[in-house]
Amino acid sequence: MKKSRTKLPLFQGILPVKRSQVPSDIAAGITLAALAMPEVMGYAKIAGAPVIAGLYTMLVPMLLFAIFGSSRHLVAGADSATAAILFAGLSTMATPASAQWMAYAGALAFMSAGLLLMARVIRIGFLADFLSRTVLVGFLTGVGVQVAMGEVPGMLGLQAHGRSLAGMLANAVRQINHASVYDLAVAVLALLTIVVTGKISKTIPGALIAVIGSIAVSSMFHLSGHGVHVLGVVPGGLPSIAFPQIHWKWALIEKLLPTAFSMSVVILAQSAATSRAYAARHNERFSQNADLVGLGLANIGAGLSGAFIVNGSPTKTQMVEMAGGMSQLSQITASGIVFMALLFLTAPLSYMPGAVLSTVVFLIGLELIDIRGMRGILFERPWEFGVAIITAATVIFAGVGQGIVAAMFLSIVAHTRHGYRPKNAVLKMDENKRFKPVPVSSREQLSPGLMVYRFTHSMYYANTEQLSREVRGLAEGARPGLHWFCIDAGAIDDVDFSAAEELRLIAADLKGRGIRLILAGVSEHVREELDRSRLTLLIGKDSYYITVLDVLKAFQPEAGMKK
Repeated sequence: MKKSRTKLPLFQGILPVKRSQVPSDIAAGITLAALAMPEVMGYAKIAGAPVIAGLYTMLVPMLLFAIFGSSRHLVAGADSATAAILFAGLSTMATPASAQWMAYAGALAFMSAGLLLMARVIRIGFLADFLSRTVLVGFLTGVGVQVAMGEVPGMLGLQAHGRSLAGMLANAVRQINHASVYDLAVAVLALLTIVVTGKISKTIPGALIAVIGSIAVSSMFHLSGHGVHVLGVVPGGLPSIAFPQIHWKWALIEKLLPTAFSMSVVILAQSAATSRAYAARHNERFSQNADLVGLGLANIGAGLSGAFIVNGSPTKTQMVEMAGGMSQLSQITASGIVFMALLFLTAPLSYMPGAVLSTVVFLIGLELIDIRGMRGILFERPWEFGVAIITAATVIFAGVGQGIVAAMFLSIVAHTRHGYRPKNAVLKMDENKRFKPVPVSSREQLSPGLMVYRFTHSMYYANTEQLSREVRGLAEGARPGLHWFCIDAGAIDDVDFSAAEELRLIAADLKGRGIRLILAGVSEHVREELDRSRLTLLIGKDSYYITVLDVLKAFQPEAGMKK
């Protein structure tokens, strides 16, 4: 007797391994480490944490998500949105960068992990399904604009002040007289290096060359002494693995829970949006529920290793794609590089010009702006282009979290719009004796006295008015008068309470006109719904037919009798 084997959902973002892709994935991981290490140190400042805690987010948390997540592209790491929420939530509870602050940050990571795992248990990963491709294009485009424009002050050597993008840019304009020519020159050189190498070959890691080159030049020529802003001293060493040193009292949990909940919502929505966008771009599948487990475990790792909350990061995900990475092997490589850097290489990072980091992130933002996708939507679906624009604008002017909520809302609106006014039809017989759908306004009859009305969407409360108006209008205006009115239900997969009530009213109205209501192509599920709603009792079991052809065959003898 064979023993049953339980398949553990591990390394879904890596397997199956494509040998030809491994070198590119490793190179992308090295690039991710080089570009993201300074970035996450910046996020640490946003979160009020020591800069070393930013590097810790790329160690244990990133490794855990690479093992347990399902997306081949999503990178879990520190993120500006959750870092800002963290700072706002703790600003009145402790001193930034203090031991108490970091203990609370660790507790928030644990609580957020618990909420994410709870979301997995109750299976709300389906929320990702409410993000249409249209809004995903708009979402990533908005993120790209926000990220790129937010780095302009850094490229000019200015401090980025302001809570919103508009406020940040306005403040940069006011400070323009204080812009550093040296920082701008460094930014331009980094920009040219990345762009030119990219033109030569997509496989050349231009961003990595720019980062390493700038560190070398800054170290040799002491650029900080010439007015160039550099990152400064970065302490080294591996994190200690321990639980946050706090007393888990209900009063403290009550204070932290709103912040943990807010961050969890942002993680769920932003990670789902990013995973879905890249899965769609590469025609791949991913499991949002598996990603919830990966993100939950990643945040447990963050809480244990002295880091702060991590999220699915659009910018880091784009870093990997720009460098040619196509699986979580890139993230495992990056985690290994960070491990070595924490032991031996934190000193060189202190020489990196801040303008180089801003330039790299600026270009990443530009890559996220999907001009081709937006043009395609405009050409094919002008109305949906408006949805994409609104989503992008919400991200740019209100923030990523609000943009995600807007994206989900607009996706639902777009879906509801399609079902609210379905393109229904009536069937006629063409010259080849085949059924042909034609507009309802044509009032065509399949056979004199028999009209077949095809409803092309589920029946629910929002489209019952259209159902009632079209059926009654067809029955009243039929010439010659009708004996049978058939609803072709092949496209109907659900009938809600309101629609069932309307069908009963329609059946009674038609009966009063001497017209029999017939249904064809009803699925087993819908038939059960109609049985429960007592429509079957009203029209009779013999009013159901498998196909429209069966209806036509049954009607013809009866039509002859009526003549």
